[in-house]
Amino acid sequence: MLKFDAIIIGSGQGGNPLARKLAKKGWKTALVEQRYPGGTCINDGCTPTKAMIASAKVANTVFHSKFWGIHSHGLSADLPAIISRKNNIVEDFREGTLKGLLDDHVEVFLGTAVFSGLYTIQVTGHQDESDVLTAEHIFVNTGSRPYIPDIPGLQEVPYLTSTTLLEEVIIPKDLIILGGSYIALEMGQLYQRLGSNVTLIESAPQLVSKEDPDVAAVIKKMLESENMQIYTGTQATRISRSGKQINVDIVTGTTREKLTGTHILVATGRTPNTAGLQLQHTQVLLDEKGYIQVNNRLETSAPGIYALGDVKGGPAFTHISYNDHLIIYKNLFENANLSIQTRQVPYCMFTDPQLGRIGMTETEAKNNNIPVKVAHLPMEKVARAIETGQTRGFMKALVHQQTDKILGVAILGPEGGEIMSILQMAMLGGITASQVRDMIFAHPLYAEALNNLFMSLEK
Repeated sequence: MLKFDAIIIGSGQGGNPLARKLAKKGWKTALVEQRYPGGTCINDGCTPTKAMIASAKVANTVFHSKFWGIHSHGLSADLPAIISRKNNIVEDFREGTLKGLLDDHVEVFLGTAVFSGLYTIQVTGHQDESDVLTAEHIFVNTGSRPYIPDIPGLQEVPYLTSTTLLEEVIIPKDLIILGGSYIALEMGQLYQRLGSNVTLIESAPQLVSKEDPDVAAVIKKMLESENMQIYTGTQATRISRSGKQINVDIVTGTTREKLTGTHILVATGRTPNTAGLQLQHTQVLLDEKGYIQVNNRLETSAPGIYALGDVKGGPAFTHISYNDHLIIYKNLFENANLSIQTRQVPYCMFTDPQLGRIGMTETEAKNNNIPVKVAHLPMEKVARAIETGQTRGFMKALVHQQTDKILGVAILGPEGGEIMSILQMAMLGGITASQVRDMIFAHPLYAEALNNLFMSLEK
């Protein structure tokens, strides 16, 4: 049995920096990773998808270059070259992650970890070698994987996930996507721009169901303008295969249709990687969906065992996982008494244009009877957007009627995430809408439009 001060299970964006900081504090630290260093973000999520989205944006710009007075001669997407560029970036990030861990004297075990006791981990390596590790502090950062719904016939067809689609070297001719949230929309626009005919099926009444209806409506119109076919309020009832074709039976209200495609992508959410951990050997409790239950300090029901990242449920974003490690570290070593309940939760959907979001939605404000004013500015009235020819979308902010504090922001437009981040800092610093309205921004930035956004409240 190998004794450590800390064991981290999973090399994700929370586990890696935590392991390095614990090792720097003098803790003997082990990190166990089943697949590749870096977790979902580097290997299957943010890094590879955003690299490929960049290629798709270039393709879209070239395709429409006449709008800017530039005449291109032909366009073809070299998907193997796009995949190769993506893989090179992933490999660099992956190798850098492993090097950082080893340089900080973290002992890395490549293999599958299971709990054999409350504070005991058995690791089976890729060559079936076995080690038993023990520590008084264990941190679970095993993340999540694509959720596969129970649709009749789905298991009989060669469906793709957001992981496996990234390795396809032939552009799908007709791509059917199950799901209508962030991953589905990013991947749908990506492959539509590379040359696929994309059809998207969402069971909820609108796309991105957590967003305000006006945001969802503009996103739907934006994607349909790029020739994506979108069904909302639609159920996929059966999936079958006819030769090389995949058939999807759908129901929208009382209307039944059969869709046909060459490929099908399942993007209906994520499910936690907890089933294989054998948590029955511990006192760690799961919720009804299999996520590890934690308190506001990310400690599980078993003292000394923590969970961070997607495996604990809640907002499933890389930056939240990273912040999880800060909360744990500062509470352990700095008596910070930080809580996950009081932190900001910004996020960005990397369609083109982007959706940057933070704080409450207008729907949430109405449901909770919070008195708000809604600032609204179409991107077609933003000077920088007009100059660059990127006028789709709008800026929206909720402002408390009494305090003038900014309570929520949705920026659907070019560099929407960056603009949202400016208002995120304003929210954190207590800067009011009136102060932002009168602030000096360099001209002609997208950020300068924040003056006009909050001037809209005066009309």
